[in-house]
Amino acid sequence: MTETPHTTQSSFRRAGVIGWPVDHSLSPRVHGFWLRQYGIDGEYVRIPVPPEDFARQLKNLRIDGFVGANVTVPHKEAALAGVDEVHPLAQRIGAVNTVVVREDGSLYGFNTDGFGFLENLKAGFADFSASAGPAVILGAGGAARAVIVALLDAGAPEIRLLNRTKERAEQLADQLSGIGSGVVLVGDWNKRADYLDGASLLANTTTLGMKGQMPLDIDLSALPQTALVNDIVYAPLETDLLARARARSNPTVDGLGMLLHQARPGFEAWFGRMPEVTEALRQHVLAGV
Repeated sequence: MTETPHTTQSSFRRAGVIGWPVDHSLSPRVHGFWLRQYGIDGEYVRIPVPPEDFARQLKNLRIDGFVGANVTVPHKEAALAGVDEVHPLAQRIGAVNTVVVREDGSLYGFNTDGFGFLENLKAGFADFSASAGPAVILGAGGAARAVIVALLDAGAPEIRLLNRTKERAEQLADQLSGIGSGVVLVGDWNKRADYLDGASLLANTTTLGMKGQMPLDIDLSALPQTALVNDIVYAPLETDLLARARARSNPTVDGLGMLLHQARPGFEAWFGRMPEVTEALRQHVLAGV
């Protein structure tokens, strides 16, 4: 991550997560754990804000005593337009998920989702390299966008993008053309298993397989056993996709680490310390799932 502007040092600092709804967010458990672990005088709270009030709430962060905030659905794109300065990576992704209130009161926005995705893969599978071969990405939403940009920036030679609505995948591919030296190819969702041949990474960014959602139906027969399989879903922690991949000896990485690692740069910007992702943190956060 490029270094981000830091807030001034003070005895007490408050940050939070803005969303609608936001009651389900696990971010307070993550940041609260780090605040206690490092003995930092601060707090991290949920900030429920409906879309019609988002622009006002964002501008009022400093007045309300905040040094910054995370931004979650449905506000990430609105945050891109609402901050005073945007990191180039967030501009390419088209969304801001982390905001810093600077000394002069201006707002700086960046995006840590791609960072969280890659750091999670590296932590879970030390041999991971984006440049090793084609990556198959399931889904074409905001998470997929951040994942694809991160992979292309890291040298992925080819992205095979598969989405239930092909038109949305084609739009995303057009928007991301020219990033890195890799290419984004859009495939047919109904033939999704065919695109696994020769892949080095399979990542599910859809809600399929999540608790309460429809299952993800995909035949893994053509997937090389050396390919890394990742699901950004973390409820359940081991999805059916990961269980089936592990059963055929593919290396797997669950989705919880993406949530944890994407939180690190924001914590550093607000509270002055880059935190670590530990097993104790994982267990603490899982207790809230």
